[in-house]
Amino acid sequence: MATIRQRLPGQHPAAQGHFPGNPIIPGAVLLSETVRLIEAELGRSLAPYRIRRAKFPHFARPGDELVIAFTGSARSAIRFECAVSGATVLVGEVECCASSTG
Repeated sequence: MATIRQRLPGQHPAAQGHFPGNPIIPGAVLLSETVRLIEAELGRSLAPYRIRRAKFPHFARPGDELVIAFTGSARSAIRFECAVSGATVLVGEVECCASSTG
């Protein structure tokens, strides 16, 4: 199992409309950032890929530290779980067919 830590930007532009005065990071942005960070950790593109499942049991806010734990292969499927302060904010699986980056 690999782990990535990444702080979400305190002034994340996607949070400005979600919700004024009580901002959260939209689920689609959280999912996209998670896949991007996994790709960076693996040093490979996962594209083309298909999201098999994604559940958002809790919210993430701008400035939160995101902890992403993932297992699997860039040539088949990767399962991941994202947490903020111990609370799971995203659980999912991506089916991928990776190619080299660069």
